[in-house]
Amino acid sequence: MAKKQTSKRAASAASDVLRDKRTSKKSKTAAGSALSQREKSKKRKK
Repeated sequence: MAKKQTSKRAASAASDVLRDKRTSKKSKTAAGSALSQREKSKKRKK
């Protein structure tokens, strides 16, 4: 089975959707789903 992953660009857009107070609940659900498929960053920002 192929491992699918959300691209960095799509993850960034999804993050913007989650932060925007004007987006609908359905949009936020889809954005959260996309972010959950993103591989965790190996670097930690300090």
